[in-house]
Amino acid sequence: MLSKPDFKQKHIVYAFISHGEKLSFKNDNLILKSKDGEVKLQTSCYQVFVLFMVGHFSITSGVIQRAQKFSFSIYHLSHNLKFINAIITRVDGNFLLREKQYHYNKLNIAQSLVKNKIHNQLVLLKKQRNKTDELKKAIQNIQSYTEKLSEPPDLQSILGIEGIASRLYFQHHFSDCNWKSRKPRVKHDPINTLLDIGYSMLFNIIESLLNLYGFDTYKGVYHTNFYQRKSLVCDLVEPFRCIIDAKIKNAQNLGQIKETDFTYRKGQYHLNHKEAKPYIQFLLTELMNYKIPMFDYIQLYYRAFMKNKSIEDYPFYNHGKKSCS
Repeated sequence: MLSKPDFKQKHIVYAFISHGEKLSFKNDNLILKSKDGEVKLQTSCYQVFVLFMVGHFSITSGVIQRAQKFSFSIYHLSHNLKFINAIITRVDGNFLLREKQYHYNKLNIAQSLVKNKIHNQLVLLKKQRNKTDELKKAIQNIQSYTEKLSEPPDLQSILGIEGIASRLYFQHHFSDCNWKSRKPRVKHDPINTLLDIGYSMLFNIIESLLNLYGFDTYKGVYHTNFYQRKSLVCDLVEPFRCIIDAKIKNAQNLGQIKETDFTYRKGQYHLNHKEAKPYIQFLLTELMNYKIPMFDYIQLYYRAFMKNKSIEDYPFYNHGKKSCS
């Protein structure tokens, strides 16, 4: 399995590819060349953790072989950053882990994940300066919801508390951004579109970390099992969504988000692929700032799950301290 010192040297690579460009390798380096042979990107396979390829391209069999050899996954995205396909590298054969997954039917971990998510939402709300009375009341209400999660876990109550807390959180976190509501995949404003993009990037990173240990990513502990939905990945992104939330609000306040970079069609905002690079860059840079806490979290989760630890021994990501405990 990948060690922490080795993981520190790894990078997530986004390659924006134009028609006719080719991805190949030479001396264990990934190389992206333009149609006229100019090198646009070159990076060592040893340093790649995940490779995202955006656009239309051709790929050599050698690249696929190198992905297997150096244990990195390749994700193919469209120009508007929609997932198309993936070549996933994972640890196979960890049947003891999967046996434990298939027999786990409790809600303790689900409750802990929601507590962790709400805790980090509160961290962001409490950071706001010049808190209004309405915001102070919202913080108090969200804290009271967290206390209710200490009662014996029940799926419907966990879902209800998460939903109520999230509505209050988004309303106040993006209150100065002409915020309407959070509607996944609806994309009724640029902020929601960027949240979808950022959460998808986070999702793929968490999925790649889970694959290091051989988890069945479709078998969740909170999100119900549904055909072709990677429910476990959906579960474990929850404590880290705050990273994307905070960065997008910061980018909005700095004037980095421009409505002219989006196209509005059929009631939805779509990020123009020609303007996508700076958005991907600031989201990816931010995620890389938190790659060690994410690595620590998944490693601690794996160890706790395999050893049947009590819920107190499961990881808890504290965004305020940028660390896992």
